[in-house]
Amino acid sequence: MTFSVQVKVMPLKELLDPQGKAVMGGLRNLGISSIADVRIGKNITLQVEAGSAEQARQIAEEASRKLLANPVMETFEIVVN
Repeated sequence: MTFSVQVKVMPLKELLDPQGKAVMGGLRNLGISSIADVRIGKNITLQVEAGSAEQARQIAEEASRKLLANPVMETFEIVVN
């Protein structure tokens, strides 16, 4: 079976997010001041061939740990559809 897997990668909350800060400054320059914080990450869609949703999750988790996310600077969440 083919499973569509979404991997959401975000910078750790403890770390500075330069892209988020730049967007925050741009929003303020546009007069949009009601947004308190911006964090920018990556959304990765994988098409995974697996025997079950759990196996697809395990494959996506291995890919995330080994390549898609930097564990020193980022966290990731996986959703299997």
